[in-house]
Amino acid sequence: MKKEMLIISKLDEGSRLDVYLAEQYSEYSRSYIQKLIKNELIKVNNKLEKNRYILKENDEIEIIIPTITEKEIMPQNIPLDIIYEDNDIIVLNKPQGMVVHPATSHYENTLVNALLYYYKDQLSSINGKLRPGIVHRIDMDTSGLLMIAKNNDAHLFLAQQLKNRTVLRKYHAIVLGNIKEDEFTIDAPIARHPVQRLKMTVSEDGRRAITHIKVIERLDNYTYVEAKLETGRTHQIRVHLSHINNPILGDEIYGGVTKKFNLDGQVLHAKTLGFIHPSTKEYMEFDSSLPENFKKVLRSLNNEIAN
Repeated sequence: MKKEMLIISKLDEGSRLDVYLAEQYSEYSRSYIQKLIKNELIKVNNKLEKNRYILKENDEIEIIIPTITEKEIMPQNIPLDIIYEDNDIIVLNKPQGMVVHPATSHYENTLVNALLYYYKDQLSSINGKLRPGIVHRIDMDTSGLLMIAKNNDAHLFLAQQLKNRTVLRKYHAIVLGNIKEDEFTIDAPIARHPVQRLKMTVSEDGRRAITHIKVIERLDNYTYVEAKLETGRTHQIRVHLSHINNPILGDEIYGGVTKKFNLDGQVLHAKTLGFIHPSTKEYMEFDSSLPENFKKVLRSLNNEIAN
């Protein structure tokens, strides 16, 4: 069993207890979270509360999650693309197809398996043994930049910036359809889909989600865009672009499937990451090259236009 403590920020005030926890622990379904609440494994301010309890700023949530398996998370010698590293942080470029941390269906070949091989116990422990050093995540089939914390002070400092929406996160994507506006903002709340539990959806019952979209290039029936996150909900960019009928190319869950390019997942890359360093308090910004699968699609589309 693992025991964790969460403190509610002003940004998360007003959320339902079960909805908030289902988003924080996206590897578990909302019904599983509700089961933990029913079994008295979750307390708020040291008291038992109902699923529908509305969170307040500074509420302290204690959550005990039963160990799904006793299987130990093993270090694995998997190459890492390190962009930057010092005593506090690591910035790395995650490849498409790699899961960030172990969960029910993935205990091997994750980013955490690789981190444990290279850094052993030199990672923050705030998120427990399954997620050492992990401050934020990107989807398995999304590539790009992540920040990793080497110690708990650095972790808390970076996590607070995410809550305050001061971390710069820009993604590049190729979407279906021709987007006419050059720049616009999608402000639409996101919640877990009521039936398809692995899917998120725009819903009035969801938490506010804001994505700023900028067109980089129009490619006939496709558009190459930059998506800047203001909030960081699960699958946010994928959900928002699907919501405006421009799903990301290759996204099987949100309607971007096409056999044309023989893709293994969505054409979405976390390209730019900027934040204040935990120790120096100086702003740092990192940029990553597009992965080969992304560049291959761009070359193909540009060749079609040229011909």
